Amino acid sequence: MVAPGSNALGAELTDWEIECGHRLAGAMFGLGKQQASLGQRMSRSGVDRSTILLLKALVVQGPSRSNELATAVHSDPSTVSRQVAALVRDGLVERRADPEDGRASVLVATDRGLALLEEQRRRLGLALARVVRQWEPEDVSQFLELLERFVADHERALPMLINECAKARSEGVN
Repeated sequence: MVAPGSNALGAELTDWEIECGHRLAGAMFGLGKQQASLGQRMSRSGVDRSTILLLKALVVQGPSRSNELATAVHSDPSTVSRQVAALVRDGLVERRADPEDGRASVLVATDRGLALLEEQRRRLGLALARVVRQWEPEDVSQFLELLERFVADHERALPMLINECAKARSEGVN
């Protein structure tokens, strides 16, 4: 077990880099709480956050098998399977024969699913535009460029992040 304040886990990092990591974690935690609140409110109005995530993944990667979709959204296949069943029931996604293997099926967003995704994108875009409305245009541009870069780097590092965060529990840190 590493003593509080010790740098053993991140020995290759400087104290400044570690502090930046702590600040990022705090900001991400705060944003995560806000996103959870938004997701809860959306769910009450009939739009589940998982619906939007799954539809967006289908649009980005195209027709996909359920297990590919689960991988794309970093979720458990059984969870995604249940969520997809609801999307199919609601007419937002349809199953089609897999052109590469007729015994299997792929999932495809329907026109109704695409319309829902576009409406949510429009609404969220308007709301977020209001958040940065008072910012200088150069600040908004720089922030967006850096945030998009961070999200891409975070996505690439996600397996390492998951492993690192899971270690604390397995090593007996409570």
